[in-house]
Amino acid sequence: MTTGTENPRETVEQLFMLYQEHGNEDYIGEPVSQLEHMWQAAALARAEGYDDEVVLAAFFHDLGHLCASQEEADSMAGFGAVNHEKLGADYLRACGFSERIAQLVESHVLAKRYLTYKHPEYLRQLSPASLATLAFQGGVMTADEAAEFEQNPDADIIIRLRQWDDLAKQEGMPVSSLTTLKGLALQHLLSR
Repeated sequence: MTTGTENPRETVEQLFMLYQEHGNEDYIGEPVSQLEHMWQAAALARAEGYDDEVVLAAFFHDLGHLCASQEEADSMAGFGAVNHEKLGADYLRACGFSERIAQLVESHVLAKRYLTYKHPEYLRQLSPASLATLAFQGGVMTADEAAEFEQNPDADIIIRLRQWDDLAKQEGMPVSSLTTLKGLALQHLLSR
């Protein structure tokens, strides 16, 4: 896995190159590409007025599918990389992004597991692909796991990120320039 450089501009270019190289790939059985999905999630976060870290986390939430090499990640029966949330979070940490962004990315799968426990009807709302991956991701949370998740100070944002993840599957929605997101990523790295 290639990670960040000493130069934040180079790091951002390398990171966004992953989207250029793999962004047009199928998003694990959904009607959108990887890039369309992640861009839509970020657009939803921005539209709701969330801060730059949350917008970046929304854009990077499935980065693990893009940065995982075939050798280092097992497949979820054709539905992307196992532990993609951890792979993406670790990649972002290595690039110098904040722990908060990494934690939000790493926790979006936990939110799916939490919502299936807390709101059983949520399970019926999952897309077929998302339902198929749930088993690989630990299944529905237990009561103890849910109680622990609720203690996270960003639990509400993590749940909202999961909801954007669910909504960010709209066909035919054009992806606008990534310049703004690249600028946010660069500004974030330069401020650290």
